[in-house]
Amino acid sequence: MSTQLAQIAKKAQLDRKVRFTSLAHLLTPEFLKETWGKMNRRGASGIDGESTGQFESELEQRVGEICARLRAGVYRAPPVRRVEIPKGPGKTGTRPLGIPTVEDRLLQRAVARILEAIFEADFCDFSYGYRPGRNPHHALQALRVQIVTGKVSHVYEVDIRGYFTHVNHQWMRQMVAQRIADPVILSLIGKWLSAGAMHNGVIIRTEEGTPQGGPISCVLANIYLHFTLDLWFEKKFKSNCHGEAYLVRFVDDFVVSFQHRQDAEVFQKRLRERFARFNLELAEEKTRLLLFGRFAAAMRAKRGRRPETFEFLGFKHVCGVDRSGKFALVRIPSVKSCRKFLLRTREWLSGHRHWLKREQQHHLTAMLRGFYQYFGLHHCTRKLSWVRYQVQRQWAGILRRRSQRHKLTWSYLSSREWFELPSGRLPHPMI
Repeated sequence: MSTQLAQIAKKAQLDRKVRFTSLAHLLTPEFLKETWGKMNRRGASGIDGESTGQFESELEQRVGEICARLRAGVYRAPPVRRVEIPKGPGKTGTRPLGIPTVEDRLLQRAVARILEAIFEADFCDFSYGYRPGRNPHHALQALRVQIVTGKVSHVYEVDIRGYFTHVNHQWMRQMVAQRIADPVILSLIGKWLSAGAMHNGVIIRTEEGTPQGGPISCVLANIYLHFTLDLWFEKKFKSNCHGEAYLVRFVDDFVVSFQHRQDAEVFQKRLRERFARFNLELAEEKTRLLLFGRFAAAMRAKRGRRPETFEFLGFKHVCGVDRSGKFALVRIPSVKSCRKFLLRTREWLSGHRHWLKREQQHHLTAMLRGFYQYFGLHHCTRKLSWVRYQVQRQWAGILRRRSQRHKLTWSYLSSREWFELPSGRLPHPMI
């Protein structure tokens, strides 16, 4: 973080009510070049077709032009290039993704850095998505502590229907204005919200939503739910509960844990009302209240039923016991997560079936290690080994299709050193 951003962050931390009236002066060529150095420069092109390499070859000139247009007040936010990506295994339809131009992406990221420095002081401790020094594993660990050490008996699993496409622009502007009073920054955010998207050569104007894909959408998504959900839960709802209540949120994915069912049922009703006010809606078919936790496990055992399970951040959460017979929260990769990964490996193998075996091995090894790095929690060893076995089966199938007279039996392949893939390891056994 630059010196000026650090000073702004400190001021925001010391005075939670201060509104920053002068921020646009931070958007200098030096600040933009510093921001460029922090960006992923392998991103796709926007509607103008310009690549990151082309932009970088003229970086000095281009950042100077951006700053000149900002000073003159004539910067225009171009529409994003809209692409449809599959929702994943087991789901129908697609999810819209907005890809800004390289130039606009840089300016968005620069403004996002300023917003993050200010709003980081305000965000609640139970919010983990798109925040410095925080990741999904921190959210999973916080949830585990609440369920294992708290008096949790009920978990409310929530899904917001089309969150990024239903963010209300008027509310968003008001929320940002709680801390930002600089007219240039506010104008830029307004332009990005209403820039629209180009799809099949046609520009579609948007009255609501913030397109996924732009750097600014991440921090805006956090700000919107900070005011809509987090502050309301922490300052108003939680204080009126009869027992313990906890919230863990990672962007638009969150779960709420309760000691008493009465509190959970009241939360269900109030949350629908709260969301309706801010143009949000629960996906009722994916939202449910379930018995869960060490007390819930005992209650369901008396009725001869196993405790219910829920999914959060790619993991299936199960009520289990440790070796001493005490309650333990078991997290294993969900069926959906495994299917999604195995679909990726199958598609890659299909497109690279004629690569050298060693090159295939190196790439599959990298893919598996990435999977292990995220899903390598305690209790996951068996599932990781199963995923590795499935990848080997896919690979064997691809190799056999190379020739109708193959002799690639499983025993033969298993004895080949080039066919070996890394076993599942647990890089996060204590989370």
